[in-house]
Amino acid sequence: MLQPKKTKYRKAFKGRIHGAAKGGFSLNFGSYGLKTLEPERITARQIEAARRAITRQMKRQGRVWIRVFPDVPVSGKPAEVRMGKGKGAVDHWAARCHPGRILFEIDGVADDVAREALRLGAAKLPVRTKVVTRLDAGVSHVEHVA
Repeated sequence: MLQPKKTKYRKAFKGRIHGAAKGGFSLNFGSYGLKTLEPERITARQIEAARRAITRQMKRQGRVWIRVFPDVPVSGKPAEVRMGKGKGAVDHWAARCHPGRILFEIDGVADDVAREALRLGAAKLPVRTKVVTRLDAGVSHVEHVA
């Protein structure tokens, strides 16, 4: 699963996810992408589950790009432990995703396969999403003869 090799601080504050995405809101690599519509933290496990669902549906053809990285440590205390005694240990890693952020991009497969793969991947995520396409997606280069 994804997690940073090294961080400046071991534990982080929870923070909030306000406003739309300031970056990562347009397709840069593939022809099809999965865009978030809600602010939410997405865990490394959810990202990995979605990636597996997408690649399995594509039958390992084409290419998948993961556009988010879980860099926020989420701490948690064990069950049935009394309050106090400090902050809990790091439990898992998450990525803060603003609305409009592209989570996954794919290329090299047919339109129907791409849409179905992203739909199955979206089912593994805790946010509402939509499939976005490049304007020239699925259109092969055609030379116009005068």
